[in-house]
Amino acid sequence: MNAPNERPPAHDGRDAALRVRAQRVIPGGMYGHQRAQLFPTNYPQFLESGSGALIRDVDGREFVDFLCGYGPIVLGYGHAAVEAAAAAQRSKADCQNLPSARVVELAEMMVGLTGHADWAMFAKNGTDGTTTALTIARAATGKSVILVERNSYHGAAPWCTPGLEGVTSADRANIRYFDYNDLPSLATARDEAADDLAGIIITPFKHNDGVDQEDIHPAFARELRRLCDSDGAVLILDDVRAGMRLHHGSSWETFDVQPDISVWGKAIANGYPLSAILGRQSLREAAAAVFSTGTYWYAAVPMAASLATIRAIEDEDAIGAMARAGLRFKEGLTKQATSHGFDVSYTGPVQMPYMRFLGEHGENLNYKFAAHALDHGVYLHPRHNWFVSAAHSDAIIDRALEGTDHALAALARDAAP
Repeated sequence: MNAPNERPPAHDGRDAALRVRAQRVIPGGMYGHQRAQLFPTNYPQFLESGSGALIRDVDGREFVDFLCGYGPIVLGYGHAAVEAAAAAQRSKADCQNLPSARVVELAEMMVGLTGHADWAMFAKNGTDGTTTALTIARAATGKSVILVERNSYHGAAPWCTPGLEGVTSADRANIRYFDYNDLPSLATARDEAADDLAGIIITPFKHNDGVDQEDIHPAFARELRRLCDSDGAVLILDDVRAGMRLHHGSSWETFDVQPDISVWGKAIANGYPLSAILGRQSLREAAAAVFSTGTYWYAAVPMAASLATIRAIEDEDAIGAMARAGLRFKEGLTKQATSHGFDVSYTGPVQMPYMRFLGEHGENLNYKFAAHALDHGVYLHPRHNWFVSAAHSDAIIDRALEGTDHALAALARDAAP
């Protein structure tokens, strides 16, 4: 859909020329979640480079980045140790007939970090991981139905994509829906599954687009675990978005409920294409039996990058750095919003927050604020949660806050009678 923003397009340079060329050879000019049509009209379609917490578009504009490639950039663009590890592996080989030793090393590392895990498999995208996890659950249980939180994003396969074009009713025939933290709706979905419940998939906290983020209620998490235990079903934690950002391990690592399978992606390789599926011993046989594979799934360079990323997250206290930067941004931005006369909600972990303008015109204000922020050098998403990386230093956060202060002042002028 087009963003509710009345600002005229601001593209008259290289970005504009690339858009014209793209229209000729790419459906819609671009596809998926990176279409410029999903953003205010002053946003670029094409980026040129990134370093640390900064990105630059093809027309030379520079922004403090609070999207981080939709989450993968956890240490900052161009992190030296990660790039060195990737380059060293690339000098040997990347995609070959068989995997390198990196796959064993990375599986050992991730299993060692994650209390519920006894084995690991690797793929490329979060969709690969969640779909593989569902397949393993069905293979292990001999059952079909998966319970899924309504409106939660688990990827772009037919069983879960938010876009319904080309999706048939048969693609969703074995999916039943419940509402996050809503015990009665979970019970209804469980009853609909009858004796055919294979598993439940859940995100570690609610991070659906355009709404307040929400921690999972302990009683709700315990009920998920109880249902799976009583039915012999598989509890799947979709940690693709949050894994390695909240804890050096699973996002539920310090929680009193543990999953049977966790799915990882985004931050585990600092931008290199990699996802992971980790599981319990009881599911090892089923995981070995399913045929889940891809030509590039075993490529060695992303695995070498992941090994270096996970080490750096611990060695450089990246979790602590993101928490400190995120708190600095939250405190500064919410104070600014209040001083400019806006009511906002600011929810979610500070490492991956979401700010929403309240009131009847809140969604429109979200888009207008994002547009003004971009004009002042800050790249925010109007509907998706934001991300903070370990490269967001105090100086970078202060630079961003200077931009958001100007953006909120401009938004206040827009709203003035």
